[in-house]
Amino acid sequence: MSDSSPLPPVRLHSEAELARDALAAPLVSHAVRLARWAGPDTRVGAGGELVEEQLPAAAEVLGLIGDGGAAEALTVEDALAHASEAWRVAVDTGLVEVVDEDEGTVTAGEDLALLISGAPHDVLAVWLAALETVLADASVPDLDDLVGAMDEGAEVDFSQLDWDPEAEADLLDGVLANLYLLTVSEGGPADSPVPLPALAASMVVPSDMSEPTNDVLEQVSDTMMRLDDQFRLLEPIGLVAYRPVDEALMADTDEPAEGALTGDDTDVSRYGMVRLTPLGLYGVRARLLESGFVAPAVGELADKGADALLDGTAAFPATAAQAETEQWLTRREPLAAARELLAAARGGDVGGPLRRLLCQQALSLVGAEAEPALREVLDDAELGGLARVWLSEHGAPDVPAPSEAMVFWLTIDTVAAQLAAEGNSAELRGLVEGLAQQHGGFFEAAWRVEHPATADVLEAMGRLHPDKRVAKEARKAAFKARSQQGG
Repeated sequence: MSDSSPLPPVRLHSEAELARDALAAPLVSHAVRLARWAGPDTRVGAGGELVEEQLPAAAEVLGLIGDGGAAEALTVEDALAHASEAWRVAVDTGLVEVVDEDEGTVTAGEDLALLISGAPHDVLAVWLAALETVLADASVPDLDDLVGAMDEGAEVDFSQLDWDPEAEADLLDGVLANLYLLTVSEGGPADSPVPLPALAASMVVPSDMSEPTNDVLEQVSDTMMRLDDQFRLLEPIGLVAYRPVDEALMADTDEPAEGALTGDDTDVSRYGMVRLTPLGLYGVRARLLESGFVAPAVGELADKGADALLDGTAAFPATAAQAETEQWLTRREPLAAARELLAAARGGDVGGPLRRLLCQQALSLVGAEAEPALREVLDDAELGGLARVWLSEHGAPDVPAPSEAMVFWLTIDTVAAQLAAEGNSAELRGLVEGLAQQHGGFFEAAWRVEHPATADVLEAMGRLHPDKRVAKEARKAAFKARSQQGG
């Protein structure tokens, strides 16, 4: 994934909703409870971790050891591990602060108050810090493997682990970025979970490989199992909703990914299903922004000018562009909004046609109150055509008929906008065929149109039209238009 081209815009929940989700995440709520529990008698080791003899008490505070609740579903070993992880999050996020490293004493941190009385943004800042801790843990191999790989000098021998810390972190970042892209893309899974084999394959299988080899399938299986461990760790922080790989399935086969990737009748959900939660979308987007990606969110342009709205939504999918525009319009009086949009739509630059198309689409969402703004531009060479279209569609009286020159100018402008928005799409091909069919002398008139995109539009029509004779006419007209423009 390139960090230069914008990602599709994401629709985020409000900060208040996300903050509530953050506080409800099991790992965060556990960290808060331990921060409140910590007192003068609490002792930590050199790294800020709870001393071993205090872990049972911490686990009991969290309801992980004792009668009922979560205690019934966990082994003592797992309960102590969960308590240790929650404590680490509390320390790393500033919910607990070490007062004296030599004595190992602690006190409640300043950030604990932020989770109780702070603004939603403050809560989310603490949650993002907690997420970093969990992501770091998720990139570390199993502790038993780690201990077994230590040499006599008590240093980790990474070659025995077959583990590259940087590569492991990059893999997890890449997987989360792919999951984010799948979620926000037009026509993507949205709230539907993504099969774990498909996510693993997106990181392993080359894009030009039609049929995965046995070696590649083995790599996918290995990646699946690593992701299974990682997503189990990421779910308690609220990043993902995860259905783990069926352990019985893993015991039955040495190639867990093969059935899911080769299309047999196996229930794909048994191989693991994952989706980003609304909080997870927020968290992954924050990390993408920090890494230099352009990751817009619907609503970011609502307080900006019409020029920013039209330029910003130029790369948006249709539904996201409409949602962004609706939010922009709700903050403005209709007549003033229409005037601002029309002013921003002017221009003979390359982006001008698409701005006018987006302006026309935005104005379709504005009611009859905008009529005076449209009448004000009836004589405008660039806006008069779209103004007449709007007025006619809204049943306005006394709409002057456009001149032939205005009709052809608007036609060139519209095709140029469609080219910029969609490229050589089937819809544009249909538009090109319709224009040539409806107007017998279209090309003879079109090449004379004084529009910066005339030659480019005619060349595109020659490229798109299926009839060789018509396509040739279009190319000849394009040559004449370019000669007229001195190009």
